[in-house]
Amino acid sequence: MTGITRRLFNTALGTTLAAGGLSTGILGSWTTPAQAQQGGASVVTVATIGEPPTLDPVGTTSDLVSIITQHMFETLFTFDGDWKLAPLVASALPQVSADGKTYTIPLRSGVTFHDGSTVTADDVVASLDHWTKASPRGKTVAPLVESIAAKGADAVVIALKEPFAPLTALLAMNNGAAAIVPKSVIDGPGALKSLIGTGPYKLLEHKPDQYIRLVRHDAYASPAGTPSGYAGSRKASIGEVRFVPVPNAATRVSGVLAGQYQFADSLPAETLPRIKGAAGVKPVIVKPFGFPLMIMNTKTGVMANPKMRQAVLAALEPNDMLLAGFGDPEFVQAEGSIYAQGTPYYDAASAKPYSDHAAGKAAELLKAAGYKGEPIRIMTSVQYEFLYKMSMVAQAQLELAGFKVDLQVLDWATLLQRRGDDKGWDAFFTYHTFVPEPSLITVLNPSYPGWWDSPAKREALAAFNREMDPAARKAKWVTLQSLFYSEVPSIKVGEFYNLAASSDKLTGYTPTPWPFFWNTDLKG
Repeated sequence: MTGITRRLFNTALGTTLAAGGLSTGILGSWTTPAQAQQGGASVVTVATIGEPPTLDPVGTTSDLVSIITQHMFETLFTFDGDWKLAPLVASALPQVSADGKTYTIPLRSGVTFHDGSTVTADDVVASLDHWTKASPRGKTVAPLVESIAAKGADAVVIALKEPFAPLTALLAMNNGAAAIVPKSVIDGPGALKSLIGTGPYKLLEHKPDQYIRLVRHDAYASPAGTPSGYAGSRKASIGEVRFVPVPNAATRVSGVLAGQYQFADSLPAETLPRIKGAAGVKPVIVKPFGFPLMIMNTKTGVMANPKMRQAVLAALEPNDMLLAGFGDPEFVQAEGSIYAQGTPYYDAASAKPYSDHAAGKAAELLKAAGYKGEPIRIMTSVQYEFLYKMSMVAQAQLELAGFKVDLQVLDWATLLQRRGDDKGWDAFFTYHTFVPEPSLITVLNPSYPGWWDSPAKREALAAFNREMDPAARKAKWVTLQSLFYSEVPSIKVGEFYNLAASSDKLTGYTPTPWPFFWNTDLKG
């Protein structure tokens, strides 16, 4: 870690801890016992990084939203513990025609919505049609869809204009989700009229900036099978799951240690020894988890110039950013390949520019780009403390290379809203959780903020998505990753592992990128 990085890290940590003291006083007035009773049922209180911008799972790819809404809404398919596809609302994986264009999806019988009505093929058709119009993921599929139709009462058929290998993986994702909802709650491509799903929990109450209360759906029809990842049997033993927005990381740590929360997500890596040494609490480390990203606006403004983006890549020192963000090198890996070593899509050669960085090279690229000192507006948030620390280091490194940086510190909900305005920013910090299918990576989606959509990328992505053979797909993925590093729509900072904490009274919890609380219980 360089001297400037170390100073920035210590300053950020001190600021955060000071803010944590203030936040504890504000939030400490509302407490929940470790096993509070609500109508005779146990309550698990979960501290999240903040208030979600919506509880509609279709229109956003926010992880914060999907952590909560996956308890309420379900998709046709999901992923098991090995990241293989498994049926959820569907009764089996789809039958795919020999030409790869027709998917026949059988539905489970007896699945009910939270309003008591039974899921029909017409509901599924309406839900999928809504997904193609309202979801950033669904919109990528929409141009390829010939038709979506019911086949009798217990099956749906999706006909495509050409083969599209990622379809089932897209249908399985829990954000930008193809959520199955009643046809009656859909009103065009806008938000759902009511938050009614098929999940093991249903919405009871939402007080913004205070809590979201989900209660058990007593008529829930679980899929069969041994629990594995997000797949298999789902049992709602906990009567209520209460999500509390706690924007400050220090407050989440102190709250879970005090027994105020039974689970706290996204904690600073340097707090691991404190959690390990506390009675009644255990650390939860998720590995693999994800990779931080600096997304750049390829559509409008100064970063629409590819040479400017190449200059950013040359200026940044990813390892310094990772160490500033997490402190503990055991939680990070400086890895440029979008898929890390040990995964099927790993490729080091096409990610070589990740390591080719120098302030002098960045200055040359800035000169070639015709940069005139315009402020680079970078959005970040202290709610994800590691992203905030990384953005501070990035600001220092970019300024050293000759950039003028306007670092804008926002709450996470505001950042999510503002990133949709292509004229309002030049870059923002976020992260992406591990996904088994490359086409699920949001930066590949031309409708995702950043709007990477060059002709070369469009052609390469289409070729990758059409390819059904796994070996051939790997070669086409290398072409895509090469374009990622030549056109630089985003900067992959590296790999990181997530730290959370759980009460030892919470049993049955499975560490996953998007925490879920079915198949868990409280003891004592």
